[in-house]
Amino acid sequence: MRLHKSKAPVTVILAGFVMFSMIACGGSPDDTDGASSGITAWYMTAPPDDEVVRGSFDAWNADHPDKKITYEVYANDAYKEKIRTTIGAGNAPTLVFSFGAEGPVAEYVAAGKVIDLTGKVDKALSRTLDSVDENGVLPADGKTYAVPTYSTQPVILYYNKALFEQAGVEAPIETWDELLASIEKFKAIGVAPIALAGQSKWPDLMWLEYLADRVGGPQTFDDVVAGKPDAWSSPEMIKALEMIQELVAADGFQNAFGSTNADAWADVALMYSGKAAMMLQGVWCYGVFKADSPDFIEAGDLGSFVFPAVTGGKGDKNNIAGNVANYWSVSADATPEQQAAAIEFLNEQSYTDAMIDEYIAGGGLPPVEGIEAKLQASEDADFLVQAYDLVKNAPHFQNSWDQVLSSSASQELLTNLDAIFQGQITPQEFADNMNQTL
Repeated sequence: MRLHKSKAPVTVILAGFVMFSMIACGGSPDDTDGASSGITAWYMTAPPDDEVVRGSFDAWNADHPDKKITYEVYANDAYKEKIRTTIGAGNAPTLVFSFGAEGPVAEYVAAGKVIDLTGKVDKALSRTLDSVDENGVLPADGKTYAVPTYSTQPVILYYNKALFEQAGVEAPIETWDELLASIEKFKAIGVAPIALAGQSKWPDLMWLEYLADRVGGPQTFDDVVAGKPDAWSSPEMIKALEMIQELVAADGFQNAFGSTNADAWADVALMYSGKAAMMLQGVWCYGVFKADSPDFIEAGDLGSFVFPAVTGGKGDKNNIAGNVANYWSVSADATPEQQAAAIEFLNEQSYTDAMIDEYIAGGGLPPVEGIEAKLQASEDADFLVQAYDLVKNAPHFQNSWDQVLSSSASQELLTNLDAIFQGQITPQEFADNMNQTL
């Protein structure tokens, strides 16, 4: 299997600043060997990935008492705010978590904040898909600055099978028109048609990514990445923005969706509690469903399908969007000894057989070859095989836009898109604002 990636590389910076909050911390106050090594790692919570990575650190620390890694796990937005400030201050962790080599990581490279890993992590890269590895390469110089970690994460439409049956809606929903037609049916049974964590802003982006693709195909966003003048105001982009506001005006989302937070998995809770029929989110949420509502999974009430087609649109209905993977970079501010230990960790502890089994057991999709048999044997085979096939067969895998653009452009994108969902600006005003970032 090979992932079909966008021409645009992957990066990070999702918006929605929140107060810093640490979810968990590895090591202990009396862990003198670990503390003296000074090797640190920060990463984001996302079941099952964060627990699998935690296990890799624990295994490393047990085998390397003189090179122990102290690790901390953060909520999504809290991590992004903290890493943004500490990188600039020269206080970054040894291992820097991101979404690939472009965007903010490219900015780190330009500022001399992360090191070139070319030729130093070949053992780690030998285990993962070539297309996933490529997202750790900076196109400007062809060098590797990031090594894959976590699962591959396409975005899909989750649905509550019991609510679909109760409302008389057939799944999968094949077209945008069918999606709009289903709204009144779900409202008639007293549930929200779609759960959206609008307070976090980045979940809004998934709707524009898919609609822009379905209306205009990958070229709609590729023109933005290429810096084509007025790319944000193309007819296809304007149409996609209009469709979002049409969905909002039809009460497609829950009441006060702008107050629902993704870090707390509140959108997921709306699904398994029977308060919302659908949710557009990444496959990372399957692990959250398993952890927070195993009964919902065991009852067979969770289903999923790819985003609907748009009649007359140019985009292939099998195109997907999401995160190809997450990545580790190594801080240039670390000592040579700390950098060497971090590289050794990446080569020893990236996608080991034990980790692959743990990813799959937790409902994740590790981006490695030859795991079909393991997926079929999993208790989550129905979901995992379907998601794996989506990735394998996608003509185009669009990396999340706010990971492809610069951090400043990403912030503007999420701010303006939030205003679109809230009805505060028109599609043309959105386009005018975003064209200034090109």
